[in-house]
Amino acid sequence: MIQAAGVLLYRKTLRGIEVLLVHPSGDYNASSPWSIPKGHVDPGEEAENTAIRELLEETGVNAPKELHFLGEVIYKNGKKRVQCFIGQGDTQIPFCGSWEVDKAEYLSFEQAEIVIAPNQREFLIKLKAILNA
Repeated sequence: MIQAAGVLLYRKTLRGIEVLLVHPSGDYNASSPWSIPKGHVDPGEEAENTAIRELLEETGVNAPKELHFLGEVIYKNGKKRVQCFIGQGDTQIPFCGSWEVDKAEYLSFEQAEIVIAPNQREFLIKLKAILNA
C-alpha cells in the first residue's frame, strides 16, 4: 500500500473558511479532482515531515509552526493510505512550486467540497467539525 501524507491548510477570511488545495498537472488531468498538497512518505521519514516537505514543494508555502494530526483515509481501491495534518495558514501566497501541480489556490470551503477528490472529502468534514466546535 502506498503511504502518503499532506497538509490541509485553512484560513479564516471575511468570506469564511478557505482551504489550500492543489490540482494535478497535465492535459490528462484536466478534469481530475483537486487534492490536499501531499506526497509519498520516503522510507524512514515521519509522515509529518513528508507533509511539511510536500506542502512547500507543491505550493511554495511554509508549514505553520503548529500542525495537528487530523486523521487518515485509505482510498476505496485499497492502494493508498493518506495521513493528513492541519494548520492555520497565514498571508503567504501559494504558487505552483512543482511540475506535479498546475494550480495551487485557497478555495472557499464550499468550492473545496465540490472539487476535492472523493477519497479526501472526509478531511474537509473533520476540519469543519473542529472549526465549528
